[in-house]
Amino acid sequence: MSLEKISAQDLLSRLADFSAVIDARSEGEFAEDRLPSAVNWPSLNDAERQLVGTEYKQISAFDARKLGAALVAKNISAHISREVQDKPREWQPLVYCWRGGKRSGSLALVLDQIGFKVTLLEGGYKAFRAALVLDMPQLAASFDYRVICGTTGSGKTRLLQALAKCGEQVLDLEALANHRSSVLGLIPGSPQPSQKSYDCQIWAALKSFDRSRPVYIESESKKVGNVAVPEGLIAAMRSSTCLQLELSEDERVKLLLQDYDFFVKDIEFFCDRLGALTQARGKETVTAWQQSARGGDVASVVRELLVKHYDPVYLQSMQRNFTQYEKAEVLRPNDHSFEAMLALAKSMAA
Repeated sequence: MSLEKISAQDLLSRLADFSAVIDARSEGEFAEDRLPSAVNWPSLNDAERQLVGTEYKQISAFDARKLGAALVAKNISAHISREVQDKPREWQPLVYCWRGGKRSGSLALVLDQIGFKVTLLEGGYKAFRAALVLDMPQLAASFDYRVICGTTGSGKTRLLQALAKCGEQVLDLEALANHRSSVLGLIPGSPQPSQKSYDCQIWAALKSFDRSRPVYIESESKKVGNVAVPEGLIAAMRSSTCLQLELSEDERVKLLLQDYDFFVKDIEFFCDRLGALTQARGKETVTAWQQSARGGDVASVVRELLVKHYDPVYLQSMQRNFTQYEKAEVLRPNDHSFEAMLALAKSMAA
């Protein structure tokens, strides 16, 4: 037998050693969070887990185990038929479930008996999650960050995308969160990840970076929509070198009308989201914005949002939280276009 076990702590630096990472939990557990690059081969699916659990509570543990064994055997057979037939002898999978117990052990045993070199994660996903949380602060603190600052609509995300295209190391916290980090920042049809999944994506991205090179990141607040940026990363960002991206007010309005075109296309959706600003800006102001938007003058609403709401809040936050903000080098692209951002990014990379 070649079945081996690995601790979660050791796995943090060895994830790339495996041909595949196989999650034996149900599809619901997998959707909430999983190890980086994992694929889902459920030993029991969501409905089956519920069925076995009911049997356990209402009849007996022995009967539940018999039912579970039959279902697990059926599912593993399907996985082997569907996924394993084309795998060479050298294929080396890592297998895990919730706590490294029966679901992953059963799958690992069958793969081991076939003749593959199989590794089982001790403690399963739960142990990996605990190890990741402990590792995150020191990992986040080990990089040299360049924090892209700038008021709303100045093109911070476009500059990050341009820097990535130039081969620079970029951690795009909004892209990972599926959110643009404001009251109006939700992206229609694109749900946010769970907090656990967000943490894992950030950790995996940082783990892939070269510590001898800078990491470009946006000056985010502690929360991006419904998910929170890990505390260790927030602390590292707030003490890092800042770069101030500046565009004229007209260019910022144009950029926002492009990037938030779904609001232009669905005015009632826009007006509904504006309602979330009532407490901060007052009912009279928000009602006036909604009336202007319904009248077709979205550009003037965007301009007032910038001047009266976003700019003052952003500047106060930056001055309060980012220790090197006052010393930030100013970056001025020619306009709001991606081409202008790419030209700026190339000059920064050079």
